[in-house]
Amino acid sequence: MKRVLSLLVDDNPGVLSRISGLFSRRCYNVDSITAGVTADPRFTRITIVTSGDELILSQIEKQVRKLEDVVEIKVLAPEESVFRELIMVKIRANAAQRSEVSAIADIFRAKVVDAGKESLIIELTGNQSKLGAFLNLLDGYEILELARTGITGLSRGSDNVTIIE
Repeated sequence: MKRVLSLLVDDNPGVLSRISGLFSRRCYNVDSITAGVTADPRFTRITIVTSGDELILSQIEKQVRKLEDVVEIKVLAPEESVFRELIMVKIRANAAQRSEVSAIADIFRAKVVDAGKESLIIELTGNQSKLGAFLNLLDGYEILELARTGITGLSRGSDNVTIIE
């Protein structure tokens, strides 16, 4: 089973290290982890995708909740949340292949963000199934490099928003 945790943490030095250290010490699996500033500069939002059985996932949530810098933790249910991921793909593409690759990018509303003599870099944001479908269509092309940000997400609506004074 996979679970997406959205953590609101104090923006203190080492907080991400302490959270990842907890996962490492307890041998918990991290599928992806993203962190970034929030609208309030005192806090950072960290999104962790982790996997395990129900007991392990419950233990992860309890252990993370105990950490000093963690202000709030939410389990983001897929049906009540919006998830996105960014990928950048560098593809070998000669002059003849550029239009084919660009056409595939257009179908997915991806952007060509850089072009070299023999390659293109394409940027795409979406859910994991969209990114997977895009990569499947690129199967016939040589992928030189691939970078993924990992999943980030927020719960839908305004009912579950934490306001900290």
